[in-house]
Amino acid sequence: MELELIRQQLHKRYIEPTKKKREKYIGVEIEMPIVNLSKEAVDFEVVHEITKRFISHFEFSIVGTDDEGNIFSAQSAVNGDILSYDCSYNNLELSFGREQNLFAIQNRFSEYYDFLQNEFKEYNYTLTGMGVNPYRNYNHNVPIPNGRYRMLFHHLNSYRKYIDLPMHFHHYPEYGTFSSASQVQLDVEYDRLALTLNTFSRLEPIKALLFSNSVLLGEEESTLCCRDMFWENSTHGINPHNVGMYDCEFESVDDILSYIETTSIYCVERDGKYINFAPIRLDEYFNRKSVTGEYFDNGIYRKIEIEPRFEDLEYLRTFKFIDLTFRGTVEFRSVCCQPISDSLCVAAFHVGLMDRLDELSALLESDRVIYHHGYNSGELRKILIKRDLPEFIDKDKLYTLAKQIVDLAYDGLVNRNHGEEKLLEPLYQRINSQTNPAKNMLDLKNSGVKLKDIIAEYAKNET
Repeated sequence: MELELIRQQLHKRYIEPTKKKREKYIGVEIEMPIVNLSKEAVDFEVVHEITKRFISHFEFSIVGTDDEGNIFSAQSAVNGDILSYDCSYNNLELSFGREQNLFAIQNRFSEYYDFLQNEFKEYNYTLTGMGVNPYRNYNHNVPIPNGRYRMLFHHLNSYRKYIDLPMHFHHYPEYGTFSSASQVQLDVEYDRLALTLNTFSRLEPIKALLFSNSVLLGEEESTLCCRDMFWENSTHGINPHNVGMYDCEFESVDDILSYIETTSIYCVERDGKYINFAPIRLDEYFNRKSVTGEYFDNGIYRKIEIEPRFEDLEYLRTFKFIDLTFRGTVEFRSVCCQPISDSLCVAAFHVGLMDRLDELSALLESDRVIYHHGYNSGELRKILIKRDLPEFIDKDKLYTLAKQIVDLAYDGLVNRNHGEEKLLEPLYQRINSQTNPAKNMLDLKNSGVKLKDIIAEYAKNET
């Protein structure tokens, strides 16, 4: 296929939706680990029972069941909210139908969360606000038994066969079963695409400073956000353009399309079967006559030849910190699950800054606190997810910069006139204390506070 035809299809899928006149909405997804306080594996039968109770209580409709008939996704016909399980039944996700007011989301989140906590309490379980399940080593870290997650687990476990690649793979291919995120989707306008991606890419190091909350307790405690490593040093990162930062300046929509062309596809679906193959760049994939993949069939994986087609773009899944979606939105996905009481500060931060995009861009372009020291934004992100900062960064000036950024978000939220700026209070507290949830957790642990008590603290819903 000609490159121009590929570009036309990418433009149709990712760019044209941003040209449509529409109201601006907010989408929020919050994942949370399920913790068995008895220090035993989470019993999935308990999870299935509580799912049924939730569906009955809130009158959700079943959307998805796994190969064993268990519910992994249900949705409200009233507001579009979804209860689901991400990758495994150890990780519960609440996704909210699009809204224009953050308090509408916060109120429903609080209602759902309080109900779930009350039900889990009966079994000595809890949800909590941590980016890594603190009791992951007790759990059965297995995928949901369905086509998509079985394929994903198979893909991530295939890292051992890439012995000739000049990259380091971590040894946590099951990380999706114990890592939890807080994601935000915001509508974006066509003529602001490049500015949005460039500016929020420069912001990523400061987001690491403020939001880090995923520590591999007892294994790697110098890294405050191991979430980055999970994706970048897995098979998702074989093509580095599929993960992490952009680390380039987009001058136009054509630049953005050129970047998307360099990303890789690693799965498609045919006749209801997910087919996995080694990642292939899009421009190469669509110029092949056939691709050899494998699919799961009654306990074994069988080879299959498929012919690429443009409809396969539906299965292009990148894991960038900032992703342009087919909905005409940008998805911000680099933030860990936050302490429950602080859950909506993530969305508030992004919503406020989107309203002050020009001012944010100017502030970051003129910065000399972290930038202009020989490091790009991706390298700075890797520096600022660490517990200890290098000498070239003045800590007080760093937090002054962070406050300037949060102040911009505050002004943006004030301009929306919903009172949402109060949701940023946790960030001001972190700046004043020069900490973040991961640092705070480690400080509590090192001062002798028991892990079960930290879990309970991060599980509090004081909204």
